[in-house]
Amino acid sequence: MPIFASLSGADLSRISTMIIHRKYAKGQPLILEEQPTDTLFIIQQGQVKLSKMTPQGKEQILHILTAGDFFGELSIFNSDELSNFSAYALKDTSICMLTRADMEQIMLENPDIAFKLLKTVTKRLAHTENLAQSLATKDPEIRIAYMILELSDIYGKMRGGRIHIDLPLSREELANYAGVTRETISRKFAIFEDLGLIELIGNKRLVIRNRPSLEKYMD
Repeated sequence: MPIFASLSGADLSRISTMIIHRKYAKGQPLILEEQPTDTLFIIQQGQVKLSKMTPQGKEQILHILTAGDFFGELSIFNSDELSNFSAYALKDTSICMLTRADMEQIMLENPDIAFKLLKTVTKRLAHTENLAQSLATKDPEIRIAYMILELSDIYGKMRGGRIHIDLPLSREELANYAGVTRETISRKFAIFEDLGLIELIGNKRLVIRNRPSLEKYMD
């Protein structure tokens, strides 16, 4: 777990006795929006999506997290915090959980961990601002290009000069991430393919053939 990478073996052994281990099946909620929480969730294996419901009752995906990532950090700094998102397992997932009380003790003894948590909060705020800016535009191509670039940064692997992405989301979930309809995302994917920007391999793999041209949509 990268968040604890700086700790000694003795510290890691002690923390391991505090950890609660849980397994979640694909589609199972880890926490729901507006629920009280006092837990830091660390993904040991698997993938998790964080999402909110819009006033219109539609899911808006905020983040996609994978092994080594964590969430729930705001509850560690605020004892009255309610979850401002829901978290669902995208596949069978193993989670390590630490309570607020245990994390407070760990951070007092290892201040660099608190610094790592704050860095993650800052990065997520920046991501949320970028997502809000993307969703504010009425141009669905910009929204979808932003989503593809985000997925590339998280899951992309360079092979043969192209970026291959094993998609963690269904077409419906991809549409929710981009804030468009499923029909729109299918239509725009087809346009991007015709332009030579991407290539779709089935429903679960996307290949970026021309990332610089995708990035121009964000200018």
